[in-house]
This record gives sequence, C-alpha cells and structure tokens, in this order.
Amino acid sequence: MSNAIEQISKVELGHGGPLVGVQGFGAMGISHAYGQTDDAAARDTLEATVEAGVTLIDTADMYGAGANEEFLAPFVAAHRDEITLATKFGVERRADDPDYRAIRNDPGYVKQAVEASLRRLNVEVIDLYYMHRRDPAVPLAESVGAMAELVREGKVRHLGLSEVTGAELREAHAVHPITALQSEWSVFSRDAERGAVGAAVELNVAFVPYSPLGKGFLTGAFTDTGTVLSSGDVRQSHPRFTGDNVKANAALLAPLRTIAADHGATTAQIALAWVQQRAQAHGLTVVPIPGTRSRGRLLENAAATRITLTSDELALLEPVAAQVAGDR
Repeated sequence: MSNAIEQISKVELGHGGPLVGVQGFGAMGISHAYGQTDDAAARDTLEATVEAGVTLIDTADMYGAGANEEFLAPFVAAHRDEITLATKFGVERRADDPDYRAIRNDPGYVKQAVEASLRRLNVEVIDLYYMHRRDPAVPLAESVGAMAELVREGKVRHLGLSEVTGAELREAHAVHPITALQSEWSVFSRDAERGAVGAAVELNVAFVPYSPLGKGFLTGAFTDTGTVLSSGDVRQSHPRFTGDNVKANAALLAPLRTIAADHGATTAQIALAWVQQRAQAHGLTVVPIPGTRSRGRLLENAAATRITLTSDELALLEPVAAQVAGDR
C-alpha cells in the first residue's frame, strides 16, 4: 500500500500570477502569536506543505519582529523552486519594544523593509510582496509606485495588498498590476464581500483569505467560556474569544457540525470547503491560507479542497456570519 500523500490541485494566482496549490499556508502561527511552539513539529509541518502540494507560503516582517521570516529561511532554502514565497511589509515593529506598532507605507520605508525581508529569508527575490496595512496619510500611488520599482529591480515578482477597499484596489491596480488581495474571509467574517471581492473579480485579482478558520474558532476548539488561552496567545484580546461572546459563537457551529457529520469530515474542513467554494460563488480565484503547527492538521486542511458542499448545505451556513458576537 502506498503512503504517498495526495497533492491538491493547482490554480493560477491572478492574471499572469504563479501556479500555486489551491490552498496555501499561513505561517504566522508556526512561530508567533498563539503561544509556545515546538520547533521540530513546526519544521515537520512545513515539510508536509510541500508533500501535499500546498505551495503558497505566507509570512510577514511583523510576525515576531522578523523572527517568523528567519524561522522559515532554512525551509525556503531547501524548497525554493517548489514554493511561492509571500511576505508583507507595512506594520513596523521594534525588537526592543514588543508593544510598538506603527503603519509605514512611505517609499523610503518600502525599500528598507524589502531589504530586511530579503536578508532574513535569505533569498534574492520575493515571489509575492504585500502591503500589510494601508497608511491613509501616504498617497496610495506613492506606496504602490515604490513597490513597482522593486519589481523592476528584480527584488519582487508580484505585488499584493492586504485589507484594502475595492476603491483602493482599483487605484493601486492602475499604478501597477496587483496579483493578489489578502483579507479575512470565513464563515464567521464576510466583510470583504461588501466591496473588495467585487473589485477583485473585476480586475482578475486573486483573493487570499486569511483566518479562514476564524482564528481557530471554526475548528470547534472553543466550546464554552471555560476555554483557556495561554499567556502568549493574541486571541486573549480578540472580542470573539472573550466573555459571553465565546459561548454565543460556539453555538453557531451547530450547522457546521451537522454538515461535517454528513461528509465524515471535521468542522474545520467544512469551513475551509466553504471558503474554497467562494471561487465558484463569485467567479474569482480563491486561495485560503489556514495555518497550523501540526502535520496531521495540515493534511486534514488540504483534504478539505476535495469536499464540495451542496446548495442546501451552503444555505445552512449563509446566515452564520451575521450572528457572530464580537468584532473581528
């Protein structure tokens, strides 16, 4: 009997973009944000991405103030020709002050940030470079113009934006083609559908949903107000994970559990299948980037790409987002 892992299908990431697995990997939590990590397990999970055909690997310079990029560097070196490497700039942090945050989009900072990311990742070129957050004080044309210069210099192959409006996406795309838009999108969070998704469809920009599992809530791990988060877990400050909101939101998973039982799947797989099917619902490329520290969970997530929800099942999930307690 073969132990080979079935690889997921591939899709072009936006018009003229790279060919990537239809599901990517959000690397933030592998060394940042959700408490203590096991380095050996994290590295094994990264190896599983390649084995499963999960080739879009997503990080950012702010994760651990650069430490996440450094953690990924050996993996990237070993698999450079097999993966599409994405990172982000725009949220300035300082290693000597863990509470410091500033949004920086000025052209000088763009050039400074890319050099730092190239050094930490130990690569000569970044496949997909995102503006992580927008500073409205800096004209968007200036920021995207500086990013476009990085493409001309051969330091970046494709450009992306994160958490922008449909109007901002159109404005940026007029300066330089935008390959991908990254925003939160899940059964619990559908704000992106109010404008950004339509603009992405119009411009043939791929959509890369982050937190497609609701930062872990849609896995079913948070069932009541007794759920305990570790001291290093950023979700302690997220409204959906605090107070009475936890219990209210846990109750919303009932239809996911019903659908999961019918498919012999997990609630996480049903949530991911829902996100994947946004591609057909809206007519655009959708490559979600769930994160995990477990090889088993990684393979479970990848298997969700082979689940198709019926129209009746999709209808059951349609009202969920409007009932979620707490801001995202």
